[in-house]
Amino acid sequence: MFLLLWISFGACAEDWRILGDEKFAPYSYLGQDGRTPQGHDVELVKAVLDEANINYQLQLYPWQRLISLLSKDAATAAFPFVDSPERRSQFELVGPIRYGRTAFIVSCNVNLTDWKSFNDLAPFTIGQVRGYAYEGNFDKAPLSRNTQANNPRQLVSMLLAGRIDVIVGDQAQLMYWIKLENAQHQVRVLPTPLVIMPRYVGFSKKNADSARIFAEALERLRQNGTLEQLHMELQ
Repeated sequence: MFLLLWISFGACAEDWRILGDEKFAPYSYLGQDGRTPQGHDVELVKAVLDEANINYQLQLYPWQRLISLLSKDAATAAFPFVDSPERRSQFELVGPIRYGRTAFIVSCNVNLTDWKSFNDLAPFTIGQVRGYAYEGNFDKAPLSRNTQANNPRQLVSMLLAGRIDVIVGDQAQLMYWIKLENAQHQVRVLPTPLVIMPRYVGFSKKNADSARIFAEALERLRQNGTLEQLHMELQ
């Protein structure tokens, strides 16, 4: 009996702890029961873990909490990350698992129809989520920013309330929240994206071997066409 208990405890200890952003619909969010992880990225990550034959626990947290846990090696991996020197210094990034269009969205009463340089954005206050990285040059540009939002839904609320002129983020995600508010007629997506952004799974530095296992499983799904099929099914 003691041997069985030891084996059972050992198996549990081997489980990977995977974290996702709980406020990143339609990519990762909690279901109606308030507990079940759902979304495009959730299904992609689960498919890779299943391909790697990994036992895991997948939980969703607020973004800042997620970063804190992964930084303290309290989790094996987390998602979704954008690639940046800062993130590379913190974590082992594996992917991309998908690509997203990072766009600027403005209120219809804002006199901005498109942009070519950051100078075009200079007259406006740009809302972005606290702690998010968007694109290297943009992140360093001397622009007026509002970082009070803790998640993209709050960012959309601030735009619709007229508290900020422009918001930036994943277009599909921001439009998801805008459509829930039935507010498509109140906003305009600028034609030129900031970037077509690859999204990654980040592993704690001490879990480099786990990152390698995940990367190999991801590549197998990419090579056999399963990853592309998943993307099509989840659209």
